[in-house]
Amino acid sequence: MPDPSLSEAIREAYAVAPSDVIIHHTLELRHPAFVDDDGNATAIRVVRDHQNLTARLEASAPMDSGEMVAFIAMGFELELPPVDTVPVPEITVTLDNVSRELVKHLDAAVTSQEKIEITYRPYLSNDLEGPQMDPPLTLILTEVEASIFRITGRARMLNIGKKAFPSEVYTAKRFPGLSR
Repeated sequence: MPDPSLSEAIREAYAVAPSDVIIHHTLELRHPAFVDDDGNATAIRVVRDHQNLTARLEASAPMDSGEMVAFIAMGFELELPPVDTVPVPEITVTLDNVSRELVKHLDAAVTSQEKIEITYRPYLSNDLEGPQMDPPLTLILTEVEASIFRITGRARMLNIGKKAFPSEVYTAKRFPGLSR
């Protein structure tokens, strides 16, 4: 089943595989404990390549929306979840040759109850003005294991089956017309 969130340009790149267009796979990791040296919230952004990449984020991005941002070159493995009817898609993400800075951010996240969000965005080398997937795939990173050279984690979508519907709770205090 085709993925409707992919742009026509990247579908063509997957199908035709032109030699002059490269698909840049990027990951962004976000957590409230990820802060820079000045104490400002930051995100970890990596691209699967040998050189850094500067590309524009989508307008609906949770951080730095619509801005040109830098993705640091880093080897990583990721297999996208199938476009299928599985209840909660899950993938394994492996980051190789991790830096001390990345480990420092992950150590800060361990002490928090908040979840690490991970966003996958594909870019085409001939169009860095926005990701070729709308909306980008955002997952929750769980079960993280770190060694000196590698970080491995399982990522899954939020289990929307466990969310209350409707999400608004109707109480007599908020809605006095409910009580008799």
